[in-house]
Amino acid sequence: MKNTAPLGDLEIAQKVELRHISNIAEKMGLRPNEIEMYGNYKAKIPLDKIDKEKVKTANLILVSAISPTPAGEGKTTVSIGLSEALNRLGKKTTVVLREPSLGPVFGIKGGATGGGFSQVLPMEDINLHFTGDFSAIEKAHNLLAAIVDNNLQSKTRNLGLDARTISLKRVMDVNDRALRNIVIGLGGTGSGIPRESGFDITAASEIMAIMCLAEDLSDLKRRLGNIFIGYTFDKKPVFARDLNAEGAMAALLKEAIKPNLVQTIEGNPAIIHLGPFANIAQGTNSVIATRMGMSLSDYTVTEAGFGFDLGAEKFLDIKCQSAGLSPKAVVITTTIRALKYHGGASLSSLTIPDVEALKKGLPNLEKHLENAKVFNLTPVIAINRFISDSEEEIQIIKDLADKLGVKVALADGWAKGGEGALELAQKVIEVVEGNKEKFTPLYEWDSAVISKIESIAKKIYGAEKVEFGSKARKDLKKIYDLGMENLPVCIAKTQKSLSDNPSLLGRPKGFTLNVREIEIASGAGFLIPITGDMMRMPGLPGVPASERIDIDMEGNISGLI
Repeated sequence: MKNTAPLGDLEIAQKVELRHISNIAEKMGLRPNEIEMYGNYKAKIPLDKIDKEKVKTANLILVSAISPTPAGEGKTTVSIGLSEALNRLGKKTTVVLREPSLGPVFGIKGGATGGGFSQVLPMEDINLHFTGDFSAIEKAHNLLAAIVDNNLQSKTRNLGLDARTISLKRVMDVNDRALRNIVIGLGGTGSGIPRESGFDITAASEIMAIMCLAEDLSDLKRRLGNIFIGYTFDKKPVFARDLNAEGAMAALLKEAIKPNLVQTIEGNPAIIHLGPFANIAQGTNSVIATRMGMSLSDYTVTEAGFGFDLGAEKFLDIKCQSAGLSPKAVVITTTIRALKYHGGASLSSLTIPDVEALKKGLPNLEKHLENAKVFNLTPVIAINRFISDSEEEIQIIKDLADKLGVKVALADGWAKGGEGALELAQKVIEVVEGNKEKFTPLYEWDSAVISKIESIAKKIYGAEKVEFGSKARKDLKKIYDLGMENLPVCIAKTQKSLSDNPSLLGRPKGFTLNVREIEIASGAGFLIPITGDMMRMPGLPGVPASERIDIDMEGNISGLI
């Protein structure tokens, strides 16, 4: 298979002869009867294949990035290319990724299966309904919402819930701004209690976050029962367990909790499982999937959404602390186009060589490298190569790396697959094999809530101070009244800037992080300080990606990216 023409991602994927999923399982030491097949090219892996003792000795590599452009900087492509290269170098490796949300697939970013010759397959299935995990989460979430409204309506079993204190919305896996704020319960006394509500996108559901942190079915039920619903009229807190909801919800999720096995273009194993967005939740695949990869491989490559300030911070402070994981290296995905963007170049000019803009954007990269070292991790810069990159621009990044004493490598996985990431893989191996340290969390969970927020804002974002709005201060009191002050914090913030202002590019300094409210995700086990104008239901762009997606009479899909 040679890259002789500028094919699109879907065209490349459709030219690959897929291996039967049982052959991929055998590479991981699993017999065909030990996996649950979904057709010929997808399978579920039972939870009993996790070996926690093996997890302790396996090598975990985290792939993160600098602050991205709206199109993203290719963390998934780099992750897949790196895993292909590690396998080529004789390291038994599995890449573990998040499942795509249909919002971006039909919106602006496209799918999340990598690109070019660094993809996971079958990309059409993965980018669309896959094995139904998102649908199961949607159903479980909306069941809880229906149970809540049913209790409000009940004359005999009403818990006395004050509808004004309920923040739970419905969810749907599509970008639809018209559903952000709605009124439900209209139509008379038989149709419920009228109240304001709305829809979030499925990836923003607390149940998605819960699924990604749950250890097993028992832990899943416990976390589902801990979902905070609101208060009664006499100020008593109500949780999902008070509505006897957790059993039925867990029943809907019994298959979705199992991680999915697929393959890379080069026929290596890939596990893809769940994934909330990193600008509103923890932005990484499930603990179960990561442990599964580490149980069945010597090297596991995983990613965390958006830049290091969002996905990686949450991966380390929430997921790794919760699950006892410790990555041995972190790859900072860097693109010349993003650095030029942070240096002041317009989006329309990013394919034009511009050394001065690139130099002005370098502080963004420097800050993310510094952030990795805050966690006692050794970063490796991966320059995700685009055809428009000039040799002079590439050399500028290499010169910065030399100056800072950081390893750097070109990642040309889009064009060359594993072959294009061999240099990166070798440098990652050097870091992993030389690693003698365990990563250090940024804060202790039992620190004061304000202290935890300020630690992230000042040390990772670079803020000078943090201001809490009146709603946030009321939320702080509620958190302490409920005894939830020892939960970690998962800050909801724009991915476009290190600050909470998307227009502050590069490496902003002296800014104030504004926390307008703090949500409680007691089932997931964290608090969500919300900054800026963050929203949980995106809208479609002026020309949505869905307009170019089609299917012919033979069932062949076109237009997916």
